Amino acid sequence: MKIVMLARNAGLYSHRRIVEAARARGHEIDVINTLHVHMNITSNQPLLRHGGRTLGAYDAVIPRIGASVTNYGLAVLRQFEMQGVFPLNESVAIGRSRDKLRALQLLARAGIGLPNTAFAHGPRKAEEVVADVGGAPVIIKLLEGTQGMGVILAETAASATSIIEAFSAANVNILVQEFVSESSGTDVRALVVGGEVVASMMRTSRKGDFRSNLHRGGKAEAVKLTDEEIATAIKAVDTLGLNVAGVDMLRSRRGTLVLEVNASPGIEGMEGATGVDVAGRMIELLEARARPGETRTKGSG
Repeated sequence: MKIVMLARNAGLYSHRRIVEAARARGHEIDVINTLHVHMNITSNQPLLRHGGRTLGAYDAVIPRIGASVTNYGLAVLRQFEMQGVFPLNESVAIGRSRDKLRALQLLARAGIGLPNTAFAHGPRKAEEVVADVGGAPVIIKLLEGTQGMGVILAETAASATSIIEAFSAANVNILVQEFVSESSGTDVRALVVGGEVVASMMRTSRKGDFRSNLHRGGKAEAVKLTDEEIATAIKAVDTLGLNVAGVDMLRSRRGTLVLEVNASPGIEGMEGATGVDVAGRMIELLEARARPGETRTKGSG
């Protein structure tokens, strides 16, 4: 099978491991910088060019599209889909997951547990928004934030109102969520591949920080998920239409609450904590579902 991975930094652990896993199974794999691809979208046959040459035929594409280049990256991925290349995650599904507000709306409609969350435009609604999620302390999140960046804990109603007003004045969209105190700076991440939880870990924040992200200094260890957590993770990924995703969840007094569904999860922390060959499971999914030489008929929308 011939595979292409869209990634701006081929040296990242996750990307190196995926390449190793593909080659260990006898597949060809090219890594190309997403932003260095340009497209001819007017021809009868959709073309992609990279490094001065037209890209040849691929059987599968692995999108590792950074949040900062989501729009362009999804356009490139759609062009591959138009050529009949099987995507590890489809462009439409990635777009759903990257739009945090839309993702939460879809998860809520599916009956998946979420922290109390509010969204409004304009500082005049600040006090109402804070009250809607149960009052301070609250978590304030930028819609475009990743890896724990753009996530703020407002401990009082006054500080929450000030932060919301400041973001509103800058025309920045935010979500306001309840602070689930019983989680004590921990969350669990389930790695779902092909409708199955293949690995799971608990992340614990560093001292003095409520964010458990490993990029913010958090620590990870393998954890056994409950049946409820497994079912929640699988349903969340299925709701957004993804094949591969990391699902971040909190353990609360009222059950499992989903924080986020990540369509391009880093695998270094997960493989290190659990010893599971996550990269290999991703390639196995492509082996099972991609059909070399066949054009896909499912539209990407």
